[in-house]
Amino acid sequence: MTSTPVGAPRTAARLSPLLRLLILTQLAFNIGFFAVLPFLAEHLGQAVGMAGWLVGFVLGLRTFSQQGLFVVGGALADRYGIRPVVLAGCALRIAGFAWLGYAERTGAVIGAVLLIGFAAALFSPAVESEVARQAVVHEEAGGRRNRVLALFTVAGQAGAFVGPLLGALLLAVDFRTVCLAGAGIFVLVLAGHAWMLPQHIPGRQRVALRGGLGTLLRNRRFLALCCAYGAYLLAYNQLYLALPAEVERATGSQAALAWLFALSSLLVVTAQLPVTRWAGSRLPLRRSMAAGLLLIGAGFAVVAVSRPADRTGTAGLLPSAGFVVLLTFGQMLVAPVARAWVPDLADPGRLGLYTGALSSVSGLVVLIGSSVTGSLLDAGLPAAVPWLLLAAVPVAAVGLLPLPEDAGSRR
Repeated sequence: MTSTPVGAPRTAARLSPLLRLLILTQLAFNIGFFAVLPFLAEHLGQAVGMAGWLVGFVLGLRTFSQQGLFVVGGALADRYGIRPVVLAGCALRIAGFAWLGYAERTGAVIGAVLLIGFAAALFSPAVESEVARQAVVHEEAGGRRNRVLALFTVAGQAGAFVGPLLGALLLAVDFRTVCLAGAGIFVLVLAGHAWMLPQHIPGRQRVALRGGLGTLLRNRRFLALCCAYGAYLLAYNQLYLALPAEVERATGSQAALAWLFALSSLLVVTAQLPVTRWAGSRLPLRRSMAAGLLLIGAGFAVVAVSRPADRTGTAGLLPSAGFVVLLTFGQMLVAPVARAWVPDLADPGRLGLYTGALSSVSGLVVLIGSSVTGSLLDAGLPAAVPWLLLAAVPVAAVGLLPLPEDAGSRR
């Protein structure tokens, strides 16, 4: 496996101008978003004074208002096109970050978090569904669909690499400065897309809002994929809930958290395309996702095994680093494959709806699971138990994956 994404420039050079714009969009979105999110849990617990279960609930509510409402944003993109939906989402994200920077009470924090989440529920499914549609066009021209989606993931993780470092730097001033900087990034994104995003995209159908949800709810193959992906997202969400608590325990602060996020993003940026190339040539879709889910479960198990020793300092931080590495490699196998799978299962003209629904079901799982996780971490259980229970989630999700005969074509 190569240590640098040697295929990225060559793959990007073969993409259409619209695909390149959408991939750069994901980069910009994540810089603004991840400048704020990794530091939200500590802010809510320390500065706002929320209990652990309430912090978990608010984080889950943020995910649900984003992921859970993707189906709305996806349906709107199918009906009106991606440009108005993306621009509206950017405007709402600016307002949400500014509000969060000044929110001091629980009600205000929840309002700001909901607005931040709904903003992404507008722009993300619009962008993701168009990337998936353009990836199919790219495949028909002789390319590979999953490599386009892997490059999209790389761009997002590059933003997730830069964002926490920017946030950690600005946190030396205060959390409000971090939020206002995130809002400022989305001001630039809004202006750039108002100028560059096409009014009409050739080949994109516009369909009525009504009529697609019933068929989707009867699509058992797609719903099975949604449930498995939801379990993955719940596990991934522990980067923002269980991991900060473990880093705080091991080192006495969260200073190392930004570097662990940077490690995760750097791994994706350098290894995503080689991993996708390797998996695409050797593993069918179901086996690729199953392998990724098992790696994620192993990451939680690493921390569970080490917790009874209660080590601190650098030695205490090593299991967290192992967790991040295994979770990240699992993500590389799961996320692009799930997105590549959706166009095979979606009804014609409804790719936005199906892309959104994939995230909406996941958001519901995270909303429920994050509250339970927050309670587990505060419940005074033996140190290894919460991490063992978390390890069981992605392992159990392997059984939810569509069976090989229902898996669609391999990409």
